[in-house]
Amino acid sequence: MKTNGLRWISMMLLTSIPWAQRVWALPFLSVLAPSERYHEERHMRHKTITDWAWQMILQVVRWLPGRSLVIVADGTYAVLDFLLKVSRLPGVSAITRLRLDACLYDPAPAREAGKRGRTALKGPAQPKLAQRLKDPTTQWEKHPLSWYGGTTREMEIATGTALWYQSPVPPVAIRWVLIRDPAGQYEPIAVLCTDLHAQVAQIVEWFVLRWTVEVTFHEVRAYLGVETQCQWSDLAILRTTPALFGLFSLVTIFAQQLLDAQAFPVRQAAWYC
Repeated sequence: MKTNGLRWISMMLLTSIPWAQRVWALPFLSVLAPSERYHEERHMRHKTITDWAWQMILQVVRWLPGRSLVIVADGTYAVLDFLLKVSRLPGVSAITRLRLDACLYDPAPAREAGKRGRTALKGPAQPKLAQRLKDPTTQWEKHPLSWYGGTTREMEIATGTALWYQSPVPPVAIRWVLIRDPAGQYEPIAVLCTDLHAQVAQIVEWFVLRWTVEVTFHEVRAYLGVETQCQWSDLAILRTTPALFGLFSLVTIFAQQLLDAQAFPVRQAAWYC
């Protein structure tokens, strides 16, 4: 017997909450992404997770015209056609995990005058990131970074720019960042950013902040009853979960407003201090 759950995509604002003294992820837009089998049974066109994510980004761009947006996501969204569309939106950039065996290339050389044939899409292949990790000539720089759990940790970073290409999708220009722990406590990871001019340490810190999304998922399950609902109507399903996600953000905002008005003192047990 196999039971599948519902798959939700939630877009959240990563923002500092003064009274919590932490960055929290506040949901403001959630959509249900049904499975491919669900659509096949109903003879509907299937939309992938990245299709839904792209539609959500377009909606936010319409809500906030002219505002710069940084989309931080996990490796599920490291999909070339999705990143290509995001990179073409003015003022919007994406940060995701990057595979260590991704095919990276130099930019295509300038086309010679009078040369026939197709214009080159890419230049020579770059070493795989897994090779750069073992290469003694790789240039590493140490940076004190805001790390998981609200700590600061010194990490080694190597970076560069490249074209990520895999036929038939056109190449995407990215800044790749390799992160390794000198103490060896954390496994080396790679992330990418579609903004080639973003500061390297900022890219890593933005990516680390994505962990607060997982904290929000845990909180709404523990305190707002997400995943324990019993609905027999599709419309009830579509309404209830986004409302619960939004309730998490509203309660946070209401608490901040009460604190600003000095009407809601923060109480602590003595041993917490």
